[in-house]
Amino acid sequence: MLDLKTEQIIFKNGYKHIGAIDEAGRGPLAGPVVACCIIIDSDFKISPSLKKINDSKKLTAKIREDLFFEIKNNFINVGVGICDHKTIDKINISQAAFLAMKKAIGSLKQKPDFIIVDGKFPIPNISISQQAIINGDELVFSIAAASIVAKVTRDKIMEKMHEEYPQYGFNQHKGYGTKLHQEHLSRYGPCSIHRKTFAPIKKFVKYIS
Repeated sequence: MLDLKTEQIIFKNGYKHIGAIDEAGRGPLAGPVVACCIIIDSDFKISPSLKKINDSKKLTAKIREDLFFEIKNNFINVGVGICDHKTIDKINISQAAFLAMKKAIGSLKQKPDFIIVDGKFPIPNISISQQAIINGDELVFSIAAASIVAKVTRDKIMEKMHEEYPQYGFNQHKGYGTKLHQEHLSRYGPCSIHRKTFAPIKKFVKYIS
């Protein structure tokens, strides 16, 4: 079970509100990238309903769904930021992921005075003190919580996209480059939400509206 050791070290350094950030959707061939920022303070305790929180990739869809609502109800503030496929193609996926993170921070009512972000690199061009933590979604409780909200939010978006483009099976693979997705691309070509700058889509780019 993940604990609050990382967060407690930060609180001991005098910070009052930590924003923990992760994103979902960096790798798919279609759809948006979604980031979540979760706020906790030094009074936060891990309730029994939150003890299953872990890296979203290690959880079943059902557990993620259940935790999604528990997180929304138990944390001080939860912010989400989204960058669509057009933005990804325009500024590249790394910059779009950072922009989604900034949007997530901007959507918060309670602003953090320190940020911990999953990954190798800190968010560029923000004034808030921060720390990037490699494998943070596996190691840090609050980042893992953010990873769950980001993942569930993005999955719901891709399920809605399935209603619009049912032939691609977005409800199953969520836009990732699975064998099934590749087969559908070969059969139908890409649709308007595919990322035309991604290598597997580039060969079809003339078909994208």
